[in-house]
Amino acid sequence: MNLFQPIPPEDSSLLGTRPLADRMRPRALDEFVGQEHLVGPGKPLRVQIERDDPTSMIFWGPPGTGKTTLAKIIARITKADFIEFSAVLAGIKEIKQVMSDADRARQYGTRTIVFVDEIHRFNKAQQDAFLPHVEKGSIRLIGATTENPSFEINSALLSRCRVYVLKPLTEDEIVLLLQRALSDTERGLGQMHLEAADNALRKIAAYSSGDARSAYNVLEVAASLSIETSVETRLTASPPGATKITETTIQEAMQKRVLLYDKGGEEHYNIISALHKSVRNSDPDAALYWLARMLEAGEDPLYIARRVVRMAVEDIGLAEPNALALCMAARDAVDFIGMPEGNLALAQAVVYLSIAPKSNALYTAYSAVLQDVEQTTAEPVPLHLRNAPTGLMKGLGYGRDYQYAHDTEEKVADMQCLPDSLRDRVYYRPTNEGVEKRIRERLEEIKRLKQPASSRTLHPAKSRTKRESET
Repeated sequence: MNLFQPIPPEDSSLLGTRPLADRMRPRALDEFVGQEHLVGPGKPLRVQIERDDPTSMIFWGPPGTGKTTLAKIIARITKADFIEFSAVLAGIKEIKQVMSDADRARQYGTRTIVFVDEIHRFNKAQQDAFLPHVEKGSIRLIGATTENPSFEINSALLSRCRVYVLKPLTEDEIVLLLQRALSDTERGLGQMHLEAADNALRKIAAYSSGDARSAYNVLEVAASLSIETSVETRLTASPPGATKITETTIQEAMQKRVLLYDKGGEEHYNIISALHKSVRNSDPDAALYWLARMLEAGEDPLYIARRVVRMAVEDIGLAEPNALALCMAARDAVDFIGMPEGNLALAQAVVYLSIAPKSNALYTAYSAVLQDVEQTTAEPVPLHLRNAPTGLMKGLGYGRDYQYAHDTEEKVADMQCLPDSLRDRVYYRPTNEGVEKRIRERLEEIKRLKQPASSRTLHPAKSRTKRESET
């Protein structure tokens, strides 16, 4: 049996054996719900389809947003053979066989659309196998991916495709699809004579997080549970034809919500970015929300703890030195007591960071230092800063003219510590936020103390003390 033959026309006799999500798959653009920015009148994808533009394309979007459906609609409208296979199962051998079949079909005037689900799972060699056939037009490649194609698709293949970004469906769009499924007697649940209040359907829509397939699956389970309950309580139930899908039944069908999240994918980076930027913007409510999204989706709590520690030093720094200690304590708490108890330790840390005074002065200073390290000559350490453990080294001048700060009255020596080319460089510029305000005042005092004694202006407090001692 050849697994890569074109998909046969829909067999109505097999409808009942297929999942609701598959049965309700739109067969034409007019039935398609969502992605108005792509398939609405005059929008780019619709125009490409209507013009029968043979350019290959990549559909990038979360699960259940219509990537496979759009590919099948395009094949139906363009009357092309549709060959579908998954990147999880196919290898170079299978790809070459499909390409060979497509080349032969083209000689007889038949066009072939090759739809590759999860195309990001193909390695470089597998992706490169498509290039010559896409180039000469033997196939029209349509790839579907939940990952950012900029990172996951070879640049050579990507340059030959148009990328269309699909968005999660809105709650209203999900509710419309569920209502269609309840009323459709041919492909949906219409023959079961079910009813569901708008609030109940919206509960499913909220649960599905924009994933139509997930919403259909919940509705199908809820429908079965409702019918079973109706049969068991037939004597007291509503009259035939009025079986209701209640919110309680839907809750049973949903069990535990499965959040859209991939610990190795883009959503992982999107949400940790949202958490970090919420903390930086002093928004504890948003920070708690994104933290919970990650934890409830199964993210490694120690990964979050590491990122929280990073936030403490990057965005708070010395404006609130205790922030780092608290975040390290949160990490230790997570490691010690585990989850789910450790989630409160992380919650405490992100709220503390959110309300703490903010400063990136330390981050900016270190970045500036790195730039000088990379772009300037690596000068030797000044002789007066070097240790001289041997007589030879002392003879060479190591340690000569070194000023021991503790021997000075103010514990600050007027001594150059940077290389000559960077003598006057200032990297750390504390803000007026939190503790850094005191640090700024201290640095100004240190700068004054390093000036020659004859040019110093006495600090007001010290000047007052001197006058008092003279009297």
